[in-house]
Formats: sequence, C-alpha cells, structure tokens
Amino acid sequence: MAAGGSRKVIFAALFGNALIAVTKFAAAAYTGSSAMLSEAIHSVVDTGNQGLLLYGMKRAARPADKRHPFGYGIELYFWAFVVAILIFGVGAGVSIYEGIAKLRAPHPITSPYINYIVLALAMIFEAIAWSIAFREFRRTKGDLSYFQAVRLSKDPTLFTVLFEDTAAMLGLIVAFVGILLSQLLDLPMLDGVASVLIGVILAVTAALLAYECKGLLTGESASRATVAEIERIVVEQPGVNRMNELLTMHFGPHDVLLNVSLDFADRLSSAEVESTVSALERRIKDRFPDITRIFIEAQRSPSSSPAAGDAVEQR
Repeated sequence: MAAGGSRKVIFAALFGNALIAVTKFAAAAYTGSSAMLSEAIHSVVDTGNQGLLLYGMKRAARPADKRHPFGYGIELYFWAFVVAILIFGVGAGVSIYEGIAKLRAPHPITSPYINYIVLALAMIFEAIAWSIAFREFRRTKGDLSYFQAVRLSKDPTLFTVLFEDTAAMLGLIVAFVGILLSQLLDLPMLDGVASVLIGVILAVTAALLAYECKGLLTGESASRATVAEIERIVVEQPGVNRMNELLTMHFGPHDVLLNVSLDFADRLSSAEVESTVSALERRIKDRFPDITRIFIEAQRSPSSSPAAGDAVEQR
C-alpha cells in the first residue's frame, strides 16, 4: 500500500478517536459507568497509537547514512510493536482493573441514556474510520484471503489500524450490551463484566499485533510470488549457469534487500560478468521497484569444474 493511503487511514482513525475519547470521558464522569470509562481509555490509547504510527512513518522515511547504511525503514516496525505493547499494557490493563474494581464494589449507573447516545455516536464515528481502513486493505490485498493478506503484509500501519478499529467496534458493542443489561436486570456488576470483556478484547488484539510485528522486526523475506519471479528473471539471463542462493529481506514496506549467488558461464570475461550483473539489476528493479538494494555474488557451484579467479560483483 502506498504511504499516502496509510496516512489517510491513520489520520481518519486519529481524528475520530480523539473526538470519541472526549465524549466518552464526559459521559463516564457523569454516569459513573466502568464500561464507558474503559471505552474512553481505549479511545485515548488508540489516539496515541495513531500518533506513534505517524511518527514511525516519518522516522522510517529518513535516508540512509553512515550509521544506518540500509536506512531507517525498519523503525516503522518497531513503533508498530510499541503500539501493540501500549494496547496490552494500558488499554487492556486499565480496562480489566476498572472492571474488577466495579465487580468488587458495584454501584448503579446514573442517566444510562447518556451512555447509549454516546455509544451510538461512537459507533457511527468508528464505523466510518473502520470502513476507510477496510476499503484500503481490501484494495491492496489482491487475490489473497483476508487472513493471508494480514500474514503476508509488510505494511504494519494498515493492519494495525484495522485491528484497532475492529477491537473498538467490538468494545462498543460489549459496552452497550453491558450497560443495557445492568439497567434492565438491575445488576450493576454487569457493567464491570463488560469492562473486563473489553480488556480481554484489547489483550487479544495486542497479542495478534505483537505476533505480526515480531515477524517483521526479525526480518521477513519478500513474498513467495516475488521470489519466484526474481528466480525466473535470474535463470533466464544469458551467461548465468546456475543460481546458488537467493535471499531477500524487508527493511520497510517498500524497501527490500536482495542477495543473489550465481554461477556464471566460464566463457565470460570479467567485463562480460559486469555487463550481465548490470543487466540483471535493471531487469529486477524495473519489475520490482521496492527492491532498493541488490548484491550479486559470483560463486562457482559445487557441481562446476574448478577455475581460478572467480569474480565477485556487488552493487
């Protein structure tokens, strides 16, 4: 997904959550609802998370330098992981704590209809933000299933916002049902139960995000389709006898490192090897602009006859 699309999704979620958070806090203070307070804290955490994602995108866009010769793209993955930690530690932790406190000392909600109005408005705002994130995600997933698209995505900004907005919608539904049942059944403790359930939803969301970000932080390869196409380009290149090894690694959503070990034909001179390497680089980068760095090594395969002076060409 293009960076512009990511920013559009994040800004939509940020402004929506900021407005919702203020409204929820006011309603929670007036009515004394634990579920509403949990939802308010959830919206504050989400607002902060979107700010962190924007900060991560800005940091990741910095050009490479001597200290970070491969650039700063991977920093986006770090901030996405921080978002997962905040959702778990702050959002889930405070919601569960508040819910347990309400269970230990239940008290009735005053003016519950205010909560219903606020929750209904929040659902509308969240639905708008969720639809923007979902449309962008559906546009970029191609023929993959939604599960496969999340697993294979190299852009954490999109699936992080989508996960957050989905958890927010589920939390709003739980809060609405919890407050309604506590009023209809005259059981104030159900408000606390709803708060605990909201915390569980956030904890599960955080765990899923942390798992996905872990893979990106530890270095994921390009997609199988991309690797297969690169292999085809390499083996079809005149002058290449065999491809010994091909390694890829994402340093950012649109920043891929490619290492290739090739066995060149013995008849090629050093100048011809250089020309072959240059041709390969052009073909690969024309086909995959996200591959920003290519290192090609000339290495004789074990099955080849020995020859002196194997050339090594790196770009």
